[in-house]
Amino acid sequence: MNQTIEQEFTVKFRYGVYFTQSLFATDNTLLTDILKQSHAAGTPAKLLVVLDSGVANTHPDLLQQIRDFALSNTESINLVAEPLLIPGGEESKNNPVYLQQILQAVNEFGVCRHSYLLAIGGGAVLDLAGFVATIAHRGIRHIRIPTTVLSQNDSGVGVKNSINSFGKKNFIGTFAPPVAVINDSNFLLTLDDRDWRSGISEAIKVALIKDAAFYQSIKRDAVKLANRDMEAMQRLIHRCAKLHVQHIGGADPFETGSSRPLDFGHWSAHKLEQLSNYNLRHGEAVAIGIALDVTYSCLKGMITQAECNDVLNVLRILGFELFTPELLHQNEPFSQLSILNGLKEFQEHLGGQLTIMLLQSIGKGVEVHHMDELLLLKAIQMLHINHQPQILAQA
Repeated sequence: MNQTIEQEFTVKFRYGVYFTQSLFATDNTLLTDILKQSHAAGTPAKLLVVLDSGVANTHPDLLQQIRDFALSNTESINLVAEPLLIPGGEESKNNPVYLQQILQAVNEFGVCRHSYLLAIGGGAVLDLAGFVATIAHRGIRHIRIPTTVLSQNDSGVGVKNSINSFGKKNFIGTFAPPVAVINDSNFLLTLDDRDWRSGISEAIKVALIKDAAFYQSIKRDAVKLANRDMEAMQRLIHRCAKLHVQHIGGADPFETGSSRPLDFGHWSAHKLEQLSNYNLRHGEAVAIGIALDVTYSCLKGMITQAECNDVLNVLRILGFELFTPELLHQNEPFSQLSILNGLKEFQEHLGGQLTIMLLQSIGKGVEVHHMDELLLLKAIQMLHINHQPQILAQA
């Protein structure tokens, strides 16, 4: 006789995304306040810090600031070791040696499930450190401190952690919310122009599919953003992060379905990163992916030519290139070196039927389950023909 025992339970997750300046100044209590909220009273919290080496290089006083901060808060913090330096960028997710380095430190310094792994860096280092935090001891408490525009407004505020494998981006990963995300605007001051610009594409992405008013505000601020106006950037980061957090807390935070609405422009972006050997920044690839999908949406008659031109012009004002030679890596359709293979890999990554977000109008996305290959190739050709590297006049 067949028998069944069924179980159902709900786990509630809650975390804050905090905005501050000079997090490790000895008079800034934000981090210790967060630790007091989540850590049992009576003993200091064990803290292992993973630090993006690029951030350490551009902020030469940061290591000492972390040490001094811990020493001035010994009742709240037990810094178990010197911060562990990990190279930033996709190399940290491509090379398994860095995964092992962090796991070794977790083991060596007795970091347990009631300890904290605090990661400081760009999205790649946060992805890697978050992955370690979720697999070591089946879960170490994790605090993210994003240091780029892209990670502060998008990747760092979510619940995904991953490394790359088999030549595919984010092939191995987990869903696990952090204890907290802390955005320190001071880290943005030392970004080079590419990294400053790169994260803006994620804001354009979410604005185009969810919030027309936000898109118009980015358009109004485009010249200021291109000229590194911090006030305009802080407005963009806060609104973009809020939209992402609201979406994550919606119906499918762990992406159990085959739809990923916030990945507008991403099916090709992920493939472009791989084809460029990750010489393209993620945000740069996303900008090209947005340009491609906006052009395709126009060719399909879903948006007007004026709307298409408007979006492409804003991207150019911000300084984005809208074409890269990797788009022409076609060979046989759906071969490993074809940009069209990005569709296949995107479907494989999510499972189920192919689901791609396109534009129905500025501020409103719509999901489709088929992409016309010939029309995609035409959209690529149009970007190739019309590509102009110089920034156009303000939209």
